[in-house]
Amino acid sequence: MTACRRSLVVLFPAALALVLTLHGIASRSIWIDESASVTIASQHGHALVAGIAHDGGNMLVYYLMLHLLVGAFGDSELVVRLPSAVATSASAGLVALLALRLFSTRAALAAGLLSAVSLPLVFWGQNARSYALMVTFVVASYLAFLDLVDDAAGARRSRWPWIAYVLTTVLGCYMSFVTVLVVPAQLAAMFVVRPSSRTVRAVVTALGTAAVACVPLALLATRRGSGQLFWVVRPTVTGLDQLAGYLASSAVLPNFHLTATSDVLLVLTGVLVLLAGALGLSRPARPVMSVRVPALDPAPTRHPLGSEGRTRWSYVFVCTWLVVPVVLDLVESFVGPSTFVPRNLLMCVPAVAVLLGAGLTDVRVPRPVGWSALALLLVLRGLQVAPSYGVSPENWRAATSDVLEHTAPGDCIAFYPSDGRMAFDYYLGHTRADMRRAPRPVLPSAPFDEVRTYVEDYVSLGARQLVRVERTCPRLWLVTSHSGQPDGTATSRANYERFVALVADVQHSYASWRVRSYGWASPVRVELLTR
Repeated sequence: MTACRRSLVVLFPAALALVLTLHGIASRSIWIDESASVTIASQHGHALVAGIAHDGGNMLVYYLMLHLLVGAFGDSELVVRLPSAVATSASAGLVALLALRLFSTRAALAAGLLSAVSLPLVFWGQNARSYALMVTFVVASYLAFLDLVDDAAGARRSRWPWIAYVLTTVLGCYMSFVTVLVVPAQLAAMFVVRPSSRTVRAVVTALGTAAVACVPLALLATRRGSGQLFWVVRPTVTGLDQLAGYLASSAVLPNFHLTATSDVLLVLTGVLVLLAGALGLSRPARPVMSVRVPALDPAPTRHPLGSEGRTRWSYVFVCTWLVVPVVLDLVESFVGPSTFVPRNLLMCVPAVAVLLGAGLTDVRVPRPVGWSALALLLVLRGLQVAPSYGVSPENWRAATSDVLEHTAPGDCIAFYPSDGRMAFDYYLGHTRADMRRAPRPVLPSAPFDEVRTYVEDYVSLGARQLVRVERTCPRLWLVTSHSGQPDGTATSRANYERFVALVADVQHSYASWRVRSYGWASPVRVELLTR
């Protein structure tokens, strides 16, 4: 196996992922969470610190990185989404490299391609949020963990695997708290094979160092509490179905509608994952050669990790990555505050790709069968990705355009929750001409030339404010989205009831109104009320 061939199986999936994420990256409207990312990152000094702290430190490093990027290149959709696209490309390459280390060249190519052609990974690769970078650091953490275990178990010693594992794990946590879910999965895989004391010591000291580095993050999270999860319900059948769509790369509900082949891909992936797991775990327990990258270790060394064979342990390694975070998230969501949101388990999607890649290229599977199944999976995955381009499930671009095109002198505008103002402001622009053509804001009342962060700000118009608005605003634009859930948590229901009351109050104060809706996942509701 030549070094060139090894490089190609890593670089080709990375290049494909980059093409798929860059294609149409600016065509989809930003949504309310992306506007929060841009607004927080656009702040300076105390305002930047306050915005990050209000988010409990979650995505801290991402906000700082985006702050530098926006300051240097502006806040266009391409600029703010580019880090996620690059991260998705890196993830596909790292997945291929990990599969190469664990299994074979063919498995690496298959796993890398499956990671590149994945609707959830492509979607979040086109988002100004930190989830794509979280996935990258999780995959890198697994690769570093494998190096660390191999290094401690063999005769070869180096500090670099230890340093890499600490850095990737810490950076993953600073991209998203949920990165911590993979640590028990890694430990479970290690302890399955009764590791040596030196291996345990290396991993424990690395995790201890990572924990110390995450103390500031823990303090911010403790101070913020679980309030930002007020809208997350306990796991339901619908939620589990959405998670299955993520893991199979067959759907990203409710952001995109199901295609004619979504269920086919879901069932096929489920069957193949179960077969791959059974195939791998049924292998005989025998030591095998550890596959290493020539640039790092030209001479393969024998590393029998405990009594299990290396290949069988590799399947255990991947299966725990897929199963343990999901189980832990489910348990946490039933016992404590619920965190069960499919995107929080996005880090498990690469595990499915590696497991499928290994199973389809297993020596016991006839090559024509394995490659045919892989081709079918890639085609079905592509059929999910293609319709997603340019589709805006929460279309703030169109909503803002509607308001600006039909605004008359003296118009006012109110947002519920106030968070929506950030998305509106993003498409409004920041020149004086832009400000003059916009309605006068009354909820919140700060002028548009004051860029502020509004996060989970469910404030309505009071009685006196409503009287003042009715007296001074001949026409009122009411723009709402993420306005609560009638069947959600107690807080979500209260927010929704406040929304219903607000709509009733303003409709009572004005003689006529018309309503338009943009999107479907969390539609932007634009209502124009006139006297």
